[in-house]
Amino acid sequence: MDIATGQHYVDNLHVNDQQQLLCNIRQVKNLVIGSNKQKTVIMLCGAVPRLLQLLGNETMPAEILVECAVVLGTLARGGEANRRALVEDGALPVALRGLAHSDLKLVEACLRFLRLIFTSPVAPINILYEDATIIPHLIQLLSRSLSTQENVASILAHCCKTHEHQLILLQHGSVQALSPLLSSNVPKVQLPALCCFAAMCYENQQVSSRVASASYNGEPLYHHFNSLLARNKPVKMQLTAAKCLSYIRKVGALRPDTDIIPMRALPTLVRMCKKDMTTEERVEGAETLAYLIEEDLDLQWTASFTDHLITTLATYLKVNEDQCTKSVNTSMNSKDVSNLKQAAFKVFASLGANDEDIRKKIIETENLMEEIELGLADNNTKVQLAAVRCLHSLSRSVQQLRTSFKDHEVWKPLMELLSSPGNADVLVVASSTLCNLLLEFSPSKERIVEAGAVNLLCRLTEDLNPALRLNGVWGLMNMAFQSKQEIKNRILTKLGNAQLFKLLSDSNVDIIMKTLGLLRNLLSTKPDIDSIMEVHGQDIIAVVIIILEEDHPPCVKEQTLCILANIADGITAKNFIMSNEDILKKITNYMLHGNVKLQIAATFCILNLVWKDEEGAKERQIKLKELGVQKLLLQMRSSCDQTLLERVSAAINQFPSQY
Repeated sequence: MDIATGQHYVDNLHVNDQQQLLCNIRQVKNLVIGSNKQKTVIMLCGAVPRLLQLLGNETMPAEILVECAVVLGTLARGGEANRRALVEDGALPVALRGLAHSDLKLVEACLRFLRLIFTSPVAPINILYEDATIIPHLIQLLSRSLSTQENVASILAHCCKTHEHQLILLQHGSVQALSPLLSSNVPKVQLPALCCFAAMCYENQQVSSRVASASYNGEPLYHHFNSLLARNKPVKMQLTAAKCLSYIRKVGALRPDTDIIPMRALPTLVRMCKKDMTTEERVEGAETLAYLIEEDLDLQWTASFTDHLITTLATYLKVNEDQCTKSVNTSMNSKDVSNLKQAAFKVFASLGANDEDIRKKIIETENLMEEIELGLADNNTKVQLAAVRCLHSLSRSVQQLRTSFKDHEVWKPLMELLSSPGNADVLVVASSTLCNLLLEFSPSKERIVEAGAVNLLCRLTEDLNPALRLNGVWGLMNMAFQSKQEIKNRILTKLGNAQLFKLLSDSNVDIIMKTLGLLRNLLSTKPDIDSIMEVHGQDIIAVVIIILEEDHPPCVKEQTLCILANIADGITAKNFIMSNEDILKKITNYMLHGNVKLQIAATFCILNLVWKDEEGAKERQIKLKELGVQKLLLQMRSSCDQTLLERVSAAINQFPSQY
């Protein structure tokens, strides 16, 4: 059909005779069914505005309105470009108004059209929520027919995208209205209802709690989800029912001892990972499983022993476009390969989040570390992120840091990732993993330092992203722990006093704490303490005073007092405290503080200052006695805290009895 012929058909939609008009609309319908080319031509000739004009005319017979809605639905089946054009031509408001018509066939036709639009990426979802009457009306339509049930549930499932959307659906009775659909004997009705429950419950404690406590026909609603896990149900239905149960459990709406999760939902998700499932099902099953177990050690243990899961996931990492085919015998494309890899990495990351034995089982997977290294260099950001999360999970293992991580230089691709701009989430997890590799028992630590980690981490401390700043300081703190003085000096020189003090003024308390931890690790042995204080002493004391004076949480004050205790442990560094009346006064004030941890830290500082075996101890004891320190210590003997009493007793014993 050429444009001229198409124009003829469109012109025929403008006749006044209603019977002839009905005939002409049906001609257009028959013309475009099954042919995307004919659909495009008809739309180019201006059919849509006329059809919308007719559909919006309430004086027209219902039969004509129904045919108009059917033709619009047929045009919408012609692809994303058609659906986008229909939205731009204003089809949605007209079709939504059609839902209020008394004729059920028209309502059903409008719903079928709306479903095609709202289940596509071009859908302006918010239009459903801008008019407060639309969602309640859609929910009311659920009881009209099987067709309305299928289409309304599909629309709601696809248009529930935000926390606010979830609550709106909840407030208008969606839980009660959707519940009967789960017991329908029509799978096309059950599945969209399940999808809607999944969309509503995802990361929403309020909705999940309501669903978990709801019942239908005298049975808890989640028991209906459980029944849909049966193997004789369609795979998509089993998977979606497992999602619903997983989402409810994840937010704590189901009791941890509810055996439906470990005995039914979890095994179903593991089964979805098997090779006889489609790639989409394998990916969706693995990702849902990773989400379910990521914070639950019991479920991690259960999953690790269920149906050879780890071995199954290993096959995800071995696929490539040339070797693998789907169950429907079509070649697997690069997107499928990437999706399988990132799904496997996600599950491995969740499985190994807490337990050493599970991590060992994972890391013994053939060529896993090599696959992770390849994943870190993958062009697909999702694969990169999943691979680095997997590595981060495994890097929590002391044993693996000493063995597998020693044999594989995974720190190299990590540093490459961090040395160039990239995805923020990838950089945050990569830098967090690098922090673990810099722990003092890690064999990789020295090589990472020599490869330029000081410069890299110092640069991260200047990043605008608080998480990267935190990890930058955290890495330096780990690096400084029990390090040689040369490395400590390198850190201080590269970081610089200005940046150090800027970090101590950060609005993020965690960053302040890690910076104080860095200072504490730098000031950790007598020679290092004296050497560092000789160069940076005045600045360090100045910042200590500021932190103790400002309104900081007790944990920050405690860490600052511990730094003073370290300084007091130096040989010459003690003088920076003893010569500063302000610091001494602050220490004595914290000895009587209401927070016992601050008392302990302040007393430890005094203990280091008065230690009788060190040079100059007598003079320091006399000065501190004059400041009333000995009397304060005697008063503190009434404390009920055992740790504080031990510190107080040790400090008192340093003073000669004649004092």
